[in-house]
Amino acid sequence: MRRSAEVAIQIVLVVFIAAASLNAQEPASPTDGVARQSRDDAWWTGPMLAPSAATLPRGHFLIEPYLYDVIGAHSNGYGSLTYMLYGLADKFTAGLIPTAGYNALSDGMNSAGIRMGDVSLQGQYRLHQFQEGSWIPTTSLAVQETLPTGKYDRLGERPGDGLGSGAYTTTLALYSQTYFWMPNGRILRTRFNLSESFSREVNVEDVSVYGTQAGFRGHAYPGNSLFVNLAGEYSITRKWVLALDATYRYQGNTAVNGYNSLDPAQHNIHLNSGSSAPIGFAPAIEYNWKSTLGVLIGARIIAAGRNTPTTITPAIAINFVH
Repeated sequence: MRRSAEVAIQIVLVVFIAAASLNAQEPASPTDGVARQSRDDAWWTGPMLAPSAATLPRGHFLIEPYLYDVIGAHSNGYGSLTYMLYGLADKFTAGLIPTAGYNALSDGMNSAGIRMGDVSLQGQYRLHQFQEGSWIPTTSLAVQETLPTGKYDRLGERPGDGLGSGAYTTTLALYSQTYFWMPNGRILRTRFNLSESFSREVNVEDVSVYGTQAGFRGHAYPGNSLFVNLAGEYSITRKWVLALDATYRYQGNTAVNGYNSLDPAQHNIHLNSGSSAPIGFAPAIEYNWKSTLGVLIGARIIAAGRNTPTTITPAIAINFVH
């Protein structure tokens, strides 16, 4: 954990050192640095965590695969997540978000191999489009339905195979995005997103991601989840962008009720995860070869919050729009 954490921290330091270097190399404008950068001159991939409030033009698509490693005290959760979005209409974008992963555990057996996780379906409708000179941001409503395609129970001796939740989960979200011009004329693009997730009851058998053991028969009741994400992207040059997400999540208590079919003495089992409230930050740097193709490298750091383990998650993503 310590060695991996040092690597992640080094990534963060490289991000800021590179950003400072690029900013120092930025030539002064002919008007003493107060020329207003045009939005066409700023290319973006988007920050690490906050989805865009913008919708795709009709007939256009976006593909953005992420690769990451959730580094915990006794585990590495290698994973992938891919946004696959398509503009059905100028104001409406639909998409598919598959996930996959592999868990390496220092105190147990690793995953048997790379496994698919849960898959989400998403629809997003744009309510308003930002216009320069107006204070109203681009605003969208999004609905996401997560399908329990990942394995979550009957894990046997390999709890690391648990990459899903087993729950049908509906997420309602409000996305917003706007632009600010800094005193030097460069653009700071910001996003503020709110979402809440509601999960259905889950049937659970044997060893599971909910902490149950062999012989367990019962149900899990995942708590609701509130997620708040504030993100900013500073256009250092046309191709280079410095990004930062700040996040807060409130995860309600997950209750598990049932019995153990292998032990008559355990006829009434009740488990509670307790609620949690992690706070996280995700610094990243973006490089854009052109306005439709870019790469993001960063790390999410969760080191504070009630009932929350410390994790560091280095990640890389490629954003392609057509």
